[in-house]
Amino acid sequence: MGLNERQNQILNWVQQEDALLVEEMVARFNVSSQTIRKDINQLAERHLVRRTHGGISPVSSTENLSFDNRQFLNSGAKGAIAAKVAELIPDGASVFLGIGTTVEYVAKALVSHQRLQVFTNNLTVAGILGNYPDIRVRVLAGKLRHRHHDLVGEETLSGLKQYYFDYGVLGCGGMDEVQGILDFDPEEAAVSRVIVEQSRHSLLVVDQHKWGRKAMARVHPFSAVDWIFSDVLTQAQTHLLTSQGVKIQLCS
Repeated sequence: MGLNERQNQILNWVQQEDALLVEEMVARFNVSSQTIRKDINQLAERHLVRRTHGGISPVSSTENLSFDNRQFLNSGAKGAIAAKVAELIPDGASVFLGIGTTVEYVAKALVSHQRLQVFTNNLTVAGILGNYPDIRVRVLAGKLRHRHHDLVGEETLSGLKQYYFDYGVLGCGGMDEVQGILDFDPEEAAVSRVIVEQSRHSLLVVDQHKWGRKAMARVHPFSAVDWIFSDVLTQAQTHLLTSQGVKIQLCS
C-alpha cells in the first residue's frame, strides 16, 4: 500500500531533521494529534521512521530506505524528471543508468528510444529495459544489495572503468549546500563517482526533498556534474548550482 500525501510529506520532512514532535506535525498539517499518531504508527510499522518520546526521528543516516519503500515516494516529481531526461538523450546513445528509484523512472521513460546501449548496475532497470529488443542492456558484475536491487563493489567499479558513456544518469541520497552530493552507503557513493568520471555528460536526477537529507558518504561537489534535473529549486539553490557551472533543468 502506498503512502497518502500527508504521510509522504512527513517522511520527506523527518529525513531533513533530527526529530519531529507530534505538535509540530499537528500545526503544519492542521489535523488532530490522533490523525498524526495514526500516520506515525503506519510509518513506523513499515520501518520508515523511528518512534521517539513525543514524535519520530529518521531511521538512519547510514542506511537509505529500502528500494520498495522509496519506489512510490514523490512519484509525480520523479516521473516529470524522467520525461525531461528522456528528451535530452538521443536515439543511438550509450547510457549508464545508476542506482535509485528516480533512475528507474528514467528507464521507463526511455523504452521508446531506438538503438540505445544501456549499461547498469540497477537490476530493476535491467528488468524494465530487458523487455525491449531495440535497447541493448549490459548488467555489470558486483555484490548484490538485496534491499536496493543493485550491484556494488570492486567488480562493479572495475567494469565501469572499461567504458566511456555518452550519458551517465545518477541519483543520490542527499544534497548539502557545502558538501555537495551525498549518499548513504560508501560503496554506492563510489559507484556514483565513477559514473560521473566515465561519462561525457553526467546527469543528476533528484527531487527537491533530497536537500538537507542526512546521508553520510560524499560523492562529488556539485561542480563535478554537468546537469541537474529537479522539480523545484529555491533561488539560493539555483545560484549555488549555476555558480559551480551546473546546467539546470526544472521539470514539472
